[in-house]
Amino acid sequence: MRLTSLDVFRGITIAGMILVNMAGVADNVYPPLAHADWHGCTPTDLVFPFFLFIVGVAMTFSLSKYTEGNKKPTSAVYWRILRRAAILFALGLLLNGFWNQGVWTFDLSSIRIMGVLQRISLTYLLASVAVLNLPRKGQWILAAVLLIGYWLTMMYVPVPEYGAGVLAREGNFGAYIDRLIIAKAHLYKGDGFNFMGDPEGLFGTIPAIVSVLAGYFTGQWIRSQPVQSRTSIGLGLFGLGCLIIGWVWGWTFPINKKLWTSSYVVFTSGWALLLLAACYELIEVRLNRRWSKPFEIMGLNAIALFVPSVLLIKILVKTTIGTGKDAPSTYNWIYQNYFVSWAGALNGSLLFAIVTVLLWWVVGVLMYRQRWFLKV
Repeated sequence: MRLTSLDVFRGITIAGMILVNMAGVADNVYPPLAHADWHGCTPTDLVFPFFLFIVGVAMTFSLSKYTEGNKKPTSAVYWRILRRAAILFALGLLLNGFWNQGVWTFDLSSIRIMGVLQRISLTYLLASVAVLNLPRKGQWILAAVLLIGYWLTMMYVPVPEYGAGVLAREGNFGAYIDRLIIAKAHLYKGDGFNFMGDPEGLFGTIPAIVSVLAGYFTGQWIRSQPVQSRTSIGLGLFGLGCLIIGWVWGWTFPINKKLWTSSYVVFTSGWALLLLAACYELIEVRLNRRWSKPFEIMGLNAIALFVPSVLLIKILVKTTIGTGKDAPSTYNWIYQNYFVSWAGALNGSLLFAIVTVLLWWVVGVLMYRQRWFLKV
């Protein structure tokens, strides 16, 4: 069984990622296209957890022969899972290794270890092991333990020199653990972290596993339901419930992407359920698919578009037009000369981002026509 609505959901997410990544480079950007500074959640903050949720839904189909029958997973299955996780982690390191003036330095003394693909890699690996070895009830218990345990730890375990319940960039328990495990030089230095933690750090990966499990639980439920509107309604109701629970939980444990708080996991899973419900109703139930084809094309080659799109941004930002200390970056030169000059700063950043999405959509179309589908 192939869930076309999941491919479309994945395509919408990859298009959203390219859009917000490119728009976010500019100094002037519409607020919905920027991350929340710290606590809170914008549409941009939904992109990453959507990817994890999608990974979980896809796992339902890829691992079904081992989770729904008496067939035990062999060592070859675990090796395939480990291989995929290792490739994703390595691709993340490749992107982190891209540095100045288009040079791949891979300075092992300073390369950032963690990142988006690295977190996807680890959560996929750990969630896969969990679903292959735990009964359904055990999976739900594990998800609850991870979320509640993370909440209690972050709020009540004291951090040396900071105390307990500090949810700032430097004083939170997750950043403390990251500094203990990962050398300071290999941590994130941007966005005020200054090598004191990592927004995709190791400790914050623990609740992120539940973002994958939430997708897995959703996929399991969909597989047991008829292709009818009541299934879409059920997804929507579950989504609303998660939104309410996450929002209420956020009163005591703020919704925060960079800390990947438990409330953030539940809240963003709610939005993922709502978007999947809409896609499912339109595509699977009503068979209204013409509008979705562009997104399906991008969704079928998500990793092939993800990696080079991030690489392109790094090239545009880290290379310059001309020489000297005042030489503009390639991004700023294009942005100022072809977008700001006639559309203004805010609209210019948006249009630049939209053009970039269309560029990668064209790449996706060419790959689709050649039947080139890159799978990890």
